[in-house]
Amino acid sequence: MAANKKINMPLPSADDLFKTDAERQNDGLEKVMEIPIEEISSFPDHPFKLQMDEAMSEMVESIREYGVLSPALVRPKEGGGYEMVSGHRRKMASEIAEKTTIPCIVRNLTDDEATILMVDSNLQRENILPSEKAYAYKMKLEALKHQGKKMDETSRPVVGKSESAEIVGKESGDSGRQIQRYIRLTELDSPILDMVDEGRIAFRPAVELSYLKPAEQKQLLEVMESEECTPSLTQSTKLKQFSKEGKLTNNVILSIMKEVKPNQKETIKIQKEKISKYFRKGTTDKKIEDTIIKALELYQKRQKQMER
Repeated sequence: MAANKKINMPLPSADDLFKTDAERQNDGLEKVMEIPIEEISSFPDHPFKLQMDEAMSEMVESIREYGVLSPALVRPKEGGGYEMVSGHRRKMASEIAEKTTIPCIVRNLTDDEATILMVDSNLQRENILPSEKAYAYKMKLEALKHQGKKMDETSRPVVGKSESAEIVGKESGDSGRQIQRYIRLTELDSPILDMVDEGRIAFRPAVELSYLKPAEQKQLLEVMESEECTPSLTQSTKLKQFSKEGKLTNNVILSIMKEVKPNQKETIKIQKEKISKYFRKGTTDKKIEDTIIKALELYQKRQKQMER
C-alpha cells in the first residue's frame, strides 16, 4: 500500500488572515491615482484631433468648477512616466484650466491592447471627422491583425482582414465594407482629405479619389483650385478609371472636371450683407429670392413701357 504523500501548503500571512472579504476584493481593483500632467505623453500617432471648440470650452469650465469627474486611462512607459490611452481631451482641458494633476487609472497594456482601447473610447463621441475615423479604423484593424498573427503562432484560429473589418464594424455600427472604405481615405493627399472633413467633397467620391496616384492627386488639387470645383461621384469614378489605365494626364483631369454635372446649374452669388438692408431681419433666403425676382420682373416691365 502506497504511503500517503504529505503536501506542504504555503501558510497565509498574518495580514491575509485578518483581512475582511471586502478588503481582499478591493486588492483586485484598479486604483485611481493623481498623476502630474507633465508625466503623461500622448498616444503615438493619436488620430483624433484636439480642438478648442465649444465642447472643449464647456469641459474646461466644468473641470475648473468640479475637477475631472471621470478618470483617464494611462499605461506605464518603460523609461518612466505614462502614456495616455483614453483621456486626451480631459488632459488638454485640465491644462487650460491650469490643473497640475489629473486622476488616472494605471493599467499595464500591450501596444495592441492599448490601440484598441484608445480607438474604442474615442469612437463613442458624437461628432467624429471622416479623417479621424479613417486613421482610427486603420490602427485598430492593424492591431487586430497583429493579434491574429500572435494567435497563429500558438496554433489558435487566425482573424483575417475581412473578418477583422467585420469585428470593427459590429462594435462601431459600420459594416465591414464601410470600414474598408474609411481606411481608403488614409491614401488621400492631406489637402484633399481636409476637403472631405470640411464637407466640400462627399464621402463616396473621396473613396474613388483615394485610388489615384499621389502625383495625380496633386494635379487634381490644382485643377480644383483653379476651376473652383469639386468632383461628383461620376467624375471621381472616371478619374479612377483613367488612372487605372495609366491615361490620367492633366488635360484629362481638366476635361473631366469641366463636364457639366446632371444637377449643375449656373448660379449668381450675391453677398447677403449687400442686400440685407432691403429686408427685415429674419427674412428667409427663399423670401429674399422671390422678392428679388419679382422686383426684376417689375423693372423689366417698366423698361419695356419706356421703350414704347
